[in-house]
Amino acid sequence: MLKVPDHQVAGHQAGGGRLGPLIDDSGRFYKPLQGDERGSNEVSFYTSFSSNTKVPQHITKFFPKFYGTQLVEASDGSGMQPHLVLQDLTFRRVNPSVMDIKIGSRTWAPQSPEDYINKCLKKDRESSSLPLGFRLSGMQIFENIELVFWKPEKRYVQSLSADEVRLLLKKFVSSKVLDTKPDCAFASLVYGGSTGIFSQLLELKAWFEDQTFYHFYSCSILMMFEKDLALNGKCPRAEIKLVDFAHVFEGKGIIDHNFLGGLCSLIKFVSEILTSPEHSATDVVLEDGQRSHIYPENVSV
Repeated sequence: MLKVPDHQVAGHQAGGGRLGPLIDDSGRFYKPLQGDERGSNEVSFYTSFSSNTKVPQHITKFFPKFYGTQLVEASDGSGMQPHLVLQDLTFRRVNPSVMDIKIGSRTWAPQSPEDYINKCLKKDRESSSLPLGFRLSGMQIFENIELVFWKPEKRYVQSLSADEVRLLLKKFVSSKVLDTKPDCAFASLVYGGSTGIFSQLLELKAWFEDQTFYHFYSCSILMMFEKDLALNGKCPRAEIKLVDFAHVFEGKGIIDHNFLGGLCSLIKFVSEILTSPEHSATDVVLEDGQRSHIYPENVSV
């Protein structure tokens, strides 16, 4: 039995007669295959990447497992439609906090159609993509006291200033997400340490400094962890994964400076929180009443 994902924070979402991803109970994620070249591009990337023996094993762990394509009943009621079958990245995670970060100051490939480039340029200019090299696409943070998820509205998340982006990166690892001055109580557990998000980002960066197989446009990094585990002093299962590969093209021997630049910028933000969590942007206040929704933990969104 396929169902709507509980913890999707960005992208097209199923439900209400809309076409979007579905999940099953075995840990698989079914993403509708787009009918134009984006769908074939994404299948080509997964097929190439999964068989590319030159990609180190310690890098493949940052990508979802690929199980091929399959015809399944689409969420919009349009009948059997082709879907990518991927790893469900939040499978068996309890109340995961999730952040989707679109990497790169340019989310369009040079070979894209002009109308698509203009559309992407508008979004890039209206968001933090151009000044920071990345933008937040969506997020949810588990609020353990009230047993709810804090989920800012996407249109605000995608148009934040540098200080507001920094604030949300701090809220992500704080004990009370609704406080205007986040305490970064879990920064060392989630971002820090040899297996934390910061180390994982550095590991990914080292590969992007050398790899010339692919250029990743409009690709996101998902950051995830479980606050319940952190509260009990346990490993919070902090992890990053790359997602969305409809706009990946051959690198042709050239380093992907667009993605690498955005990744380095994100690393800098996380590093600053680790080295001085009490510093920077704690006086910036998001208007919670206008910019967020609160969802009980047992409500699908």
